[in-house]
Amino acid sequence: MANRLPVDRCEDTWQTAPGGLVSALSPIVKAERGAWIGWAGAFVEAVAPFEFDQMSLVPVPLSHAEHRDYYEGFSNGVLWPLYHDLIVTPQYHRTWWRAYRAINFRFAQAVVRTAAFGATIWVHDYHLQLVPHMIRLLRPDVRIGFFNHIPFPPVELFGQLPWRREVVEGLLGADVIGFQRSSDAENFRAAVRKFAADADAPSPLIEAFPISVDTEAIRQAADSESVARTATQIRRDLGDPDILMLGIDRLDYTKGIPHRLRAFDELLADDLLSPKTTNFLQVAVPSREGIAAYQDLRDEVERLVGRINGRFATLGRGIVQYSHHSYSFEDTVALYLAADVLVVSSLRDGMNLVAKEFVTARRNRAGALVLSEFAGAVDELEQAIVVNPHDISELKNGMHQAACLDDTQARERIAAMTATVEDHDVHRWAHRFLATLRAASPLGLAMGKTATDHHDRTPQKMTSCE
Repeated sequence: MANRLPVDRCEDTWQTAPGGLVSALSPIVKAERGAWIGWAGAFVEAVAPFEFDQMSLVPVPLSHAEHRDYYEGFSNGVLWPLYHDLIVTPQYHRTWWRAYRAINFRFAQAVVRTAAFGATIWVHDYHLQLVPHMIRLLRPDVRIGFFNHIPFPPVELFGQLPWRREVVEGLLGADVIGFQRSSDAENFRAAVRKFAADADAPSPLIEAFPISVDTEAIRQAADSESVARTATQIRRDLGDPDILMLGIDRLDYTKGIPHRLRAFDELLADDLLSPKTTNFLQVAVPSREGIAAYQDLRDEVERLVGRINGRFATLGRGIVQYSHHSYSFEDTVALYLAADVLVVSSLRDGMNLVAKEFVTARRNRAGALVLSEFAGAVDELEQAIVVNPHDISELKNGMHQAACLDDTQARERIAAMTATVEDHDVHRWAHRFLATLRAASPLGLAMGKTATDHHDRTPQKMTSCE
């Protein structure tokens, strides 16, 4: 179960959606003859469950207003900024909370109708944190896993959430709760100690399961002639610079895009890099464009790009190339091959799979990775040039070091990081989590419940005081 189904609607047909989660979990769902539950991605009348590529897909309908309040509102106007260290201020609207709770219950009902007795259910991400407890009340026979793809905040920040107890108890309905980093798991344990209502209830396994990428698919793309041609054409279109730096992110305030642009501006101003031989290519994939903070970020990034080009560009040669649209998987790999340096300046990031994709694509090649210490990937990619993106001087020095690495050292660093990612690819991540979950005993049975004890139970109604 995830917020979205693993498909996109293309005119009158369904197509497989891109992304590491889809590539990791689809084979498992197919092998187990399982079901995938999620929103179909369109505000249309309810779509009946259907079969796609050997998977049973169960759409959960959302109206435009529900999506606005549950997804743009509570999920991304409250939880996202709260879980990312309050980079922007959350807005605690009760109407958003009511929508979030109602949609979580709709997802839980879809599971209850779909799952066989004793089924294994894997719930994904912060959009659905109430679902495990809701399922547990209705179906204590099932095993429930939950994986949080984003950071979990320190208890001092999480405590700001007016509905902190409900969220903690929602997650505690799972048998196994997974996080990206050990620090996230510890933060959640602290929240349980402080906010859980029943300290004596059976406890789930809380553990770090750092997610990864589909290394085989990336390698195949990187070794293909068509991708190699595209990479060559990218550099040619940019004037064949000596150094091409790359930033590739969703346009999100957590990614630190303005920070890296300011650092690049200073590198040029201080004559540490030459505008005649250096380019910065920033790809900013559109994201949550209906939210004001994202609109403001786009304006800021575009102003910075214009300022740098205004200072250093010449006729016919821009210094910063800015692209505000998404790319196919193959074109993304071509961007990795075209670049010499990838800059990941996240202010807070659960993992950052772009960093892992970059080093995988550059297997047997040179290259350099500048990586924020606040991205989960830093725990594994020890050969990256690690920086504090809040410190523009340190970020600038890290980017300069990456640009000046000699070829031998660059190849050694990439080779070491590639080996780490290959040893812990996304398929091993999925199998490790599911093996852990299957070994767990359902908490509902441990609590002595039966599958019909709470069959008609619905979430408690809110009082007028809320």
